[in-house]
This record gives sequence, structure tokens and C-alpha cells, in this order.
Amino acid sequence: MRFALLVLIGLAAGISSGIFGIGGGILIVPGLMYLLDFPVHRAIGTSLAVLLPPIGAAAVFAYYRAGNIDWHAAILLAVTVFIGAWLGATLANNLPPHLMRTVFGIFLVGLGFYTLFLTK
Repeated sequence: MRFALLVLIGLAAGISSGIFGIGGGILIVPGLMYLLDFPVHRAIGTSLAVLLPPIGAAAVFAYYRAGNIDWHAAILLAVTVFIGAWLGATLANNLPPHLMRTVFGIFLVGLGFYTLFLTK
């Protein structure tokens, strides 16, 4: 059952990543937490491990072939995401699990509200 759930979470995240550019925080983390009972810190760490190259290589190649990548922006974002991820992970690992769940839930609700009501 665990194997099947991991496959389903992975496929959902991969398809969503290819279509919307999302997957890790939005699908993998909650999937691991609520379907497989991962503690919040383990779910986030596992999700981050999934994002390591070459996982996204196929999607990047498809977008590259279609001319839909700004490499200058991508490189700058990659460097700053690297730094920000280290800072965020350091902070998150020092917060209690109940606070992490609360912060994550607020983030998802805020993102949903923004998507539904504040985007054109």
C-alpha cells in the first residue's frame, strides 16, 4: 500500500509540475503527511530531496524546446533559491512540528485564496 501511495503522490506531483509548475510543497508534502503519516519535517525534507536534478530534466527539456525558458532568470532564481532554501530549512528545523503544520496550512489557504480571488 505504501508503494502504491508513493507512486500516486509522485505521478500527481509530476503531472502538476509539468502543467502548473507546482508539485513539491503543494502535493508531495501534504500527501506524505496525510496519506502516509510522515511527520511534517520528514515530509518537507523528502519533498526537497525529490526536487534534486535530474527529476525535472524532462519537463525543462520540453519547455526549452518550446522556447519557454528565460535562462538568465532561471540561473539567478536557482542561486537565490539555493540560498533561501538553506535559510528556510535552518529555520524550519528549529520550529516545533505543530507550528510547522500551522504555518504550512496558512500558506496553502493563502495561496488558494490568492489564486481564486486575486488573480486576473
